[in-house]
Amino acid sequence: RDVQVAGRRVFLRCDFNVPQDDQGNITDDLRIRAALPTIRYLLENRARLIMASHLGRPKGFDKKWTLAPIAQRLSELLNQPVAFCEDCIGPKAQDAAAKLGDGQAVLLENVRFYKEETDNDPSFAAQLASLAEIYVNDAFGAAHRAHASTEGIAHLIPGVMGFLMEKEVKFLSEALVNPARPALAVLGGAKVSDKIEVIRNLAKKVDRFLIGGGMVFTFLKAKGVEIGRSILDEQNIAFAAEMLNSAPEKFDLANDFVAAKQIEIGAATRIATTGDFQSDDIGADIGPDTCQRFSTAIHSAGTVIWNGPMGVFELEPFANGTKTIVHAMEGSSGVTIVGGGDTAAAFEKFGDPSKVSHVSTGGGASLELLEGKLLPGIEALQNA
Repeated sequence: RDVQVAGRRVFLRCDFNVPQDDQGNITDDLRIRAALPTIRYLLENRARLIMASHLGRPKGFDKKWTLAPIAQRLSELLNQPVAFCEDCIGPKAQDAAAKLGDGQAVLLENVRFYKEETDNDPSFAAQLASLAEIYVNDAFGAAHRAHASTEGIAHLIPGVMGFLMEKEVKFLSEALVNPARPALAVLGGAKVSDKIEVIRNLAKKVDRFLIGGGMVFTFLKAKGVEIGRSILDEQNIAFAAEMLNSAPEKFDLANDFVAAKQIEIGAATRIATTGDFQSDDIGADIGPDTCQRFSTAIHSAGTVIWNGPMGVFELEPFANGTKTIVHAMEGSSGVTIVGGGDTAAAFEKFGDPSKVSHVSTGGGASLELLEGKLLPGIEALQNA
């Protein structure tokens, strides 16, 4: 909104890093749909739109990682043709940019076909910048990377954020700066190591942690509880003990589990409480009592930030805990924020994203914001 785009070439960095099957069919277009408000605004305001993204981690030019299917999907979603350029720099890209009329769009080929992208190479960034007059970063999922198309280019032409980036920063930052109370952090996922800095940062900001998923077993071990063969982050038992000792009233740990001897479809399961784990039990989901307690807490919260599934939700016997949290988030009247990555995927699978305040599109980026870090892709943008 702070820049005039009519008749001007705009370089829009999106995050179209979407999953595809072996035939190159897109299996989840959430990230493409999340970028549509920015894309539509630019086209309706007669920008000459040059879109770029990465996809996967290709080693050089590898057609498995082409963005051509994404250009096709964009054409369908926008009801207008989106041209595809088989390169992102050089004569082909220059020609594609020069041919654009007002309100027309082209998608460039995968920027990661060049290793100069991830190296944040200045000459590569300059070639990208030469295509346009204005830079818009809407790739929140890549904002924690200082790459040529996310950070380098923003120093060369005026750089602003798109609407998705604005929304991500608004929800994730404001939830930490001035949250409606009580503020809860619901944390799951496999390892404590992934969330150490998140826990340290949020401990100063939230009223309570609800901890499930695989990471709860490290906290239980720190309390001397038998956890059988459940996943354990041995390196971080001391950290878990430190957190529990510093603010015991803040940590609400899962206390019953769906346990099995093997993590597989059709596995025999039982409900095991803390203190009832057999030596060969593996806790693979939170149990009914924990589901009830966590749901009640979420329903009465002013702000809920959820990052990390409650169990091995990909397998039906161990999906109920994550499903329960999805439905509790949908039923909460507070500000509800779903972290990116696996948590967003679980929400897409079991729930309706429109029933929560915000579902983040960025896994690593959302975690780093929750850790209180500045993201290079945002830092590089001009201060309006």
